Amino acid sequence: MRRAIWPIILIALFLTGCAGDEKDETLGWSQQKLYTEATDEMRAGNYERAIKYYEILESRYPFGKYAHQAQLNVAYCYYRFAEPESALAAADRFIKLHPQHPAAAYAYYLKGLINFNRTLGFLDRFLPTDTSQRDPGAALDSFNDFSEVVQRYPNSEYAEDSVRRMLYLRNNLARYEVRVADYYLRRGAYLAAANRAEYVVQNYQRTPALRDALEIMIEAYTKLGMDQLADDTKRVLAMNESNGSLIDDPRDLVEKPFGRKLWEFFELDEN
Repeated sequence: MRRAIWPIILIALFLTGCAGDEKDETLGWSQQKLYTEATDEMRAGNYERAIKYYEILESRYPFGKYAHQAQLNVAYCYYRFAEPESALAAADRFIKLHPQHPAAAYAYYLKGLINFNRTLGFLDRFLPTDTSQRDPGAALDSFNDFSEVVQRYPNSEYAEDSVRRMLYLRNNLARYEVRVADYYLRRGAYLAAANRAEYVVQNYQRTPALRDALEIMIEAYTKLGMDQLADDTKRVLAMNESNGSLIDDPRDLVEKPFGRKLWEFFELDEN
């Protein structure tokens, strides 16, 4: 029995020795060198290696000069490395650890960008598609993230761009609800169609989807024999048309380029 154990022990020792032969290239590096190497890798687009260096930097020097910047840059690198969940976790961690830090505005903004781009598929980046047809979950998260920027940091450099992205997302969310209402209408679920369209009227004023929602309500109420409600909705539609409350072209709100380039990362002022 004892003889059978020895080969296992020898194999384990051999494997341990092999593992120990893997030298950590960063041993002996100062926090300055770790930060410089990580940032150089990030700027070069080598995000996986940059993440490795930043995480080593934070683990070795958690209260060092570059700890805050490393935490932010890790979130950015994960975002650029197409790992949105890790990026969101890193941004949330920064906010939780440093809720009063001025750079928290960037962390919220980065969360908004991450979720904003999760609403887009691969082809959407190259072909014009209707993003309102997608699941609104990420769009809602993105809207809420940008809303945090606007409410908490109205004077930050990210506020204006956040507002414009919120307008864009709001238009898409309204169109999504109208599509659902139209789906119900075409399948004869008239009450469900009317309720969904009414939700748009109540929650998405001043969006291009408002006219479509009112028209769906009129048709649904007519099909249900609710003539009074149909007539009331017709009057609401006519009133909004006459006072210019209906927006025909969403480009009036979102055609201008968004202000902040997606590849930019935040740099703290260390002085």
